[in-house]
Amino acid sequence: MDAIRVEHLTKRFGSVTAVDRLSLSVAKGEIFGLVGPDGAGKTTTMRLLTSIMDPDGGEAWVAGRHIVHEAEAVKRRIGYMSQRFGLYADLTVLENIHFYADIYSEPRKGRQEKIERLLAFSNLTPFKRRLAGNLSGGMKQKLGLACALIHTPEVLFLDEPTNGVDPVSRRDFWRILYQLLRQQVTIFVSTAYLDEAERAGRVGLIHHGKLLACGTPDEVKRLMRGTILEVRASNPRRATSLLRERLEADSVGLFGDRVHMVGQEPEEMTRRAESILADGGLSVLGIRQVEPTLEDVFVSVLGEVPGIDRTGGN
Repeated sequence: MDAIRVEHLTKRFGSVTAVDRLSLSVAKGEIFGLVGPDGAGKTTTMRLLTSIMDPDGGEAWVAGRHIVHEAEAVKRRIGYMSQRFGLYADLTVLENIHFYADIYSEPRKGRQEKIERLLAFSNLTPFKRRLAGNLSGGMKQKLGLACALIHTPEVLFLDEPTNGVDPVSRRDFWRILYQLLRQQVTIFVSTAYLDEAERAGRVGLIHHGKLLACGTPDEVKRLMRGTILEVRASNPRRATSLLRERLEADSVGLFGDRVHMVGQEPEEMTRRAESILADGGLSVLGIRQVEPTLEDVFVSVLGEVPGIDRTGGN
């Protein structure tokens, strides 16, 4: 049985359709990543699946319970960590976890042992008497995760849990999520970091409430049409601007300090790019073919959606 099953789920706010006939399924014990930019519909999807708000259309089941007709049963079976998880700055780490244990009616018997396991699991044991307000961003996220796990949920919902967290803390956070998989916890995580999404077992690309693609990272990458050429130039931003303006390509985007061009004829595209950049007074340090990332695919898929500019970008 799927841990999450969604059929044509829809949510509107006035004239805006935040979630547009969304359909997907998540198997028990897998990490599913919902990926998209701000405003794509990720948070609204989370709120629908956690029975915080009702849909305007469609249906969904979480842990075998209907999100509308069995909302309270859903809430008892899930953990939810929102973007602004409600930690109390004037309570210690330990006091925050006890507070959430009380909210979830976690029995006192055996609770302390469970809390100690969670503290060790999230590497927070040395900080259990520190005020939550004095924790670093990464430690606050780990504490939020511990609070969401105190009642042993079947399905864990994490809404952009590593947003604004440093890269080392992001890596540590994902290491903890992988450990949860051993306990058969299903994890539904949203993120705007496309590189991070590659850590998930399967991903869904969402934009303006519509699911554009869904599958394993490798399956989604195979949706990429054309060849990707990576350009290293003396001024990457200027190079991106020139190539977007003058090069006939499916998409041109800035990825860190490199420019990615997507097209059907790599040799001709290389020749034209070298000429355009030379005419613009820029030095070309190298052009090579590279494998697509999820970010490349997302830009490419967006280019096929009516009304979306095919030049893409970062």
